[in-house]
Amino acid sequence: MATENTPKMAPRPEGLRESNLPDTKTQPGLQAGRTITVDGVTYERFPVKVPRLIEFGEDLEKLLIEFVKPHFRQGDWVALSEKLVSISQNRVRHISTVKVTWLARFIRRGVKKHKNMTAWNNPEKIQVAIEEAGLWRIIPAMVIGVIGKAIGQRGWFWTIAGNRVSEIDGFIPEDMYPYTEWAVLPAADPEATCEKIEHDLGMPCMTGDMNFIDVQILGASHGVGLDLATIKKIVIDNPLGQGNKMTPFCIVRRID
Repeated sequence: MATENTPKMAPRPEGLRESNLPDTKTQPGLQAGRTITVDGVTYERFPVKVPRLIEFGEDLEKLLIEFVKPHFRQGDWVALSEKLVSISQNRVRHISTVKVTWLARFIRRGVKKHKNMTAWNNPEKIQVAIEEAGLWRIIPAMVIGVIGKAIGQRGWFWTIAGNRVSEIDGFIPEDMYPYTEWAVLPAADPEATCEKIEHDLGMPCMTGDMNFIDVQILGASHGVGLDLATIKKIVIDNPLGQGNKMTPFCIVRRID
């Protein structure tokens, strides 16, 4: 919810690259569906494109009513971008508040690099993770992470660091503005958020940290009627898209 303390987005600067600007190649609204079959059941996933940038602190339920409800059918459920949930909760931080330490620069040297993606190859983002987790978790995570790499096991750093720091998003030069200069922190209580939405709006939903590298389901309301492992299989290809696609919602519909 927006309050007097809600962060404000600065006006969009000049000279941004195409990936920093909202996608204008498709019209807002329900996008073409994509099917996937999981455990013998076929589902169609319909991304919902919004016509504008969602501001920090906007009411999530009002957004669902405005953009998703007109297309929602009985039996559907909604996949929510964790980034959207975090933004509605004001779980954001501007890059100007981050003071990079030697430790962040050191950790950066060991992160996995992805072609054409900054991902965690960013000292400011790593610094935020250090502050969220605390040194008492980051230092052991570094040591155990190195051991894991040595035996071919990746991801141990994030497991030991805890505090869901792997979900931190933003500070990415190729991302849509303003997330070139804003970090989005993990959503607070995603399971309870989904349950409240279903209770208030009658729309079962789930939320997750979804991108083209990995998908992590963070919570789902009971009306989705599926376990988290099955939900992950249904959205494993990230049907919401990312970057500047402007599709923070996706309606999932079972096809009988």
